[in-house]
Amino acid sequence: MNPVIETILQHRSIRNFADRPLSDEQIRTIVECAQAASTSSFIQAYSIIGVKNKEVKRKLAELAGNQSYVENNGHFFVFCADLYRHQIIGEMEHMDVSASLESTEKFMVSLIDTALAAQNAVIAAESMGLGVCYIGGLRNHLPEVCELLNIPQRVIPLFGIAVGYPAQAPDKKPRLPFQHIYHEETYRQDRTEFEKQLGQYNEVISSYYQKRTNGKRDDTWTEQMANMLSKPVRMYMKEFVESQGFNLK
Repeated sequence: MNPVIETILQHRSIRNFADRPLSDEQIRTIVECAQAASTSSFIQAYSIIGVKNKEVKRKLAELAGNQSYVENNGHFFVFCADLYRHQIIGEMEHMDVSASLESTEKFMVSLIDTALAAQNAVIAAESMGLGVCYIGGLRNHLPEVCELLNIPQRVIPLFGIAVGYPAQAPDKKPRLPFQHIYHEETYRQDRTEFEKQLGQYNEVISSYYQKRTNGKRDDTWTEQMANMLSKPVRMYMKEFVESQGFNLK
């Protein structure tokens, strides 16, 4: 096993950081690693907003659900799906690109490109001894996030990543078993086996929570997921996405 694989397999979310900012060199390296990710048809449909200002981070923390680690970290990155530059490209080249930019396909491309870039950034940061935490809570109040960060049409902030020097060492959270995730040749649809695997994973997760909380929590993964999915959230998203000029066709 090489150091890259070891770094990836040791991933965990860090929610408590030392009061120590990242250097400009570290920030640049993380962003350049993000840019090295694969991109569909070389479209590079994303942008990254770095936030150092303490007051802006405080406001983002509030918008994300009062998550303190959005404010208190070494650096905060906001990853955005971005087709704004491609609108400008169309104007520069005197071509109408609106139909493409408003298509479901280019919406998906922008999401995929952003996610690929972000994961490269995360692996780079962790390889430097830093800790990270993805922040999907920014999507709680996207209009306010856009106003705060001066985000134009054809751009959507998808999530943030808090990065910094870890001030905690949480246990690694167990993932679904390999055989449940990986299918060969075709998708396996044996319901009995499917439920058996989920049941086994439930035991692993329940034990993990019991150990982590000294017995105060013992819920299973399927219980956790069902409870979450039974309460729809951010139901404004379709309207917001369309208002930003995405996924209209």
